[in-house]
Amino acid sequence: SFLHLAIIHEEKALSLEVIRQMASDRPFLNFQNNLSQTPLHLAVITDQPEIAENLLKAGCDPEIRDFRGNTPLHIACEQGSLRSVSVLTQYCQEHHLLSVLQATNYNGHTCLHLASIQGYLAVVEYLLSLGADVNAQEPCNGRTALHLAVDLQNSDLVSLLVKHGADVNKVTYQGYSPYQLTWGRDNSSIQEQLKQLTTADLQMLPESEDEESSESESEFTEDELIYDDCLIGGRQLAF
Repeated sequence: SFLHLAIIHEEKALSLEVIRQMASDRPFLNFQNNLSQTPLHLAVITDQPEIAENLLKAGCDPEIRDFRGNTPLHIACEQGSLRSVSVLTQYCQEHHLLSVLQATNYNGHTCLHLASIQGYLAVVEYLLSLGADVNAQEPCNGRTALHLAVDLQNSDLVSLLVKHGADVNKVTYQGYSPYQLTWGRDNSSIQEQLKQLTTADLQMLPESEDEESSESESEFTEDELIYDDCLIGGRQLAF
């Protein structure tokens, strides 16, 4: 729409005037382009918090998703724009805010996951102060923000998440605790920090599927098993 173009080209005065004149037209304000982006998405992408604030005041819906399943808040968190995050959450009603914080994009990431992946500590702390679920798991593999912090070897993020109540004994769908992901990694301080908090049964690496399958296999080799059912005249052959 005309508003999309004005925001993309950062025509601030023009954008604000269009928003003012179309404030009562919700379908226009929430119109999505061919990437399913609303004007609010574009205001966040182009880092124009004032435009985003005016769009929200005029009635733009902060829960609409783009082609990747991202709400405007997902994008703000991924970009690390604390001001945009603040604006987007400030104008959300309480029940809408929790819904947006818990929403996952099409990759299964919440806003907290995205901020954690990018290492934006200030954004992570702000989201947690608003009630974001620190133990939310990715639907694909069950990693929490703490698992992601260990994967990224971000000791400051690990400390921040633990401080805000991250469950160090939460396991992925494959059964790995955050501590178990520290094995083979360079940052020993993360390993030491998590070891003190992790239960003993979640400190040892789980057995691999190969090990489990080998233990469940017969003690006979394939060559030996070939002859197990060789019968002549109803009698088993002796070798």
